[in-house]
Amino acid sequence: MAYPLAPTGSTLGTSAYPFTVAANTLQATGFIPEIWSGKLVEKFYASTVLAAISNTDYEGEIKNQGDKVRIRTKPTITIADYAADQSLLLQRPSGSVIDLLIDKGKYFNTILDDVMDVQSDLNLLSMWSDDAAEQMKITIDTAVLLGLKDQAAAKNRGATAGIITNVINLGATTTPLAAVARSPTTGKTEIVDIILRLGQALDEYNVPETGRWVVLPTWAATLIKMSELREAYLSGDATSILRNGRIGMVDRFTLYTSNLIPSGTAAGIVAGEYLVYAGHAHGLTFASQMTKMETLRSEQTFGTVMRGLQVYGYKVVDPTAIAQAVISVG
Repeated sequence: MAYPLAPTGSTLGTSAYPFTVAANTLQATGFIPEIWSGKLVEKFYASTVLAAISNTDYEGEIKNQGDKVRIRTKPTITIADYAADQSLLLQRPSGSVIDLLIDKGKYFNTILDDVMDVQSDLNLLSMWSDDAAEQMKITIDTAVLLGLKDQAAAKNRGATAGIITNVINLGATTTPLAAVARSPTTGKTEIVDIILRLGQALDEYNVPETGRWVVLPTWAATLIKMSELREAYLSGDATSILRNGRIGMVDRFTLYTSNLIPSGTAAGIVAGEYLVYAGHAHGLTFASQMTKMETLRSEQTFGTVMRGLQVYGYKVVDPTAIAQAVISVG
């Protein structure tokens, strides 16, 4: 914005000897140039959780889109009754094979014109590559979290979850759990209770307790901070989660929040509904690799092209180690 000027034709001098001043054109003609800051406005990115909730055991084995990684699983040994003098039945254990397809890819392709590069006081290519890396993580996280929908075992989701009890209500689309912080009334469910239900569903499948996780929408995390866990003596922390701002662990789960969690019609559920995922890193495998990152001269104009290709694949290798709830704001 140019510095404000007096109206054109302003009168100076005295009333007896007035004179009119010509318009000030120094700014318009560039003799008083604009100054551009060398600092950029900080950009904020959505937090990603994929690296924390999945295993990447097979990431080093991929090279290009279209690769297939064959994962061998442990066989299950059958235990039989024994009686004296009986013949023993022989087993030849053989595990199954799961194919992890690296069949997805994301790319970016940018160009910096030479004239812009010379005149800019910023390292534009470096800035663009940093932003591309963050956008790549967000895009892939969003795609995988959406693809995880309904991949949990049938008894780890829905209104009759629980492989043993069949009575755990984890909500479903059109009948979500209306989550509240505390003191639920009829038709409402305390947010901590929802987490406990997810834990029970995994318990009934004998999922290991160490390494469990839950991914919540950010508004649900706020409910946890408003719940009874805000009291230090209930959360087991030296200071309450309301003071230190860390959600930490609830019922053996490490809690993560994300604005990328699937919700509404874009996720194939009703508007106002949100998915909550819980599980163990053993259940979801993810492999990704930036296979191409290159800069080259443009053939069509004078400029430098910077482009990158990242290939990835994911698979729920053990649906019993993943649980899903459907919630809404209560």
